[in-house]
Amino acid sequence: MTTIPEVATTPEVMEREFSLMTAVSRLDFLSRRDNVVVDAPNDSADDDDDWASFKAGTNTQLDTEEALELLALGEVVARKAHENRQLGIAAALRGGADWTQIARALAVSPRAAWERHVSWLDAQAAARRNGAADALTPDEVAVARERAGRRPA
Repeated sequence: MTTIPEVATTPEVMEREFSLMTAVSRLDFLSRRDNVVVDAPNDSADDDDDWASFKAGTNTQLDTEEALELLALGEVVARKAHENRQLGIAAALRGGADWTQIARALAVSPRAAWERHVSWLDAQAAARRNGAADALTPDEVAVARERAGRRPA
C-alpha cells in the first residue's frame, strides 16, 4: 500500500503567502502542465514561461506534492476571489450602481446579491467581535450596511 505524505501546504498557509495573482499564475502553470497543454496557443503574458522545456519531456504529470499544491491553490484562489467579490460590490455601491446592475455582474438575482453581501457583512461583524483584527470595524460595517440599503424586492 502506497503511503501518501501528509499535506504540508495548506490553503491557510498559502493564503498568507500568495497574492491572488500569484496564486492564479501558479494554479494555471500547474494545471496546464498536468493537462499537457504545451502546444496550445498562449497569450502574451505567458511568453516568459518555459513551456518548450515540457515539450521535450515525456512525463509532465504532476507528482503528489504538486498535485496537492494544485488542489490547495484552487481553494486559495476561490477564497481570495470571494474576498474580491465583496470589494467589487463595495466599489460598485460607492460608484452608484444599484442591485440590479450588481446582480447582473454576478449572474444572480438582485435579492440574492444583496443577501450574500449582507451575510458577508454579518460575518465580518462576528469575526471582529471574535477578535479578528483584519475584519471590518463596526463603523465600516455600518457604512457598508447603509450603502447596501434595503433588500431588493
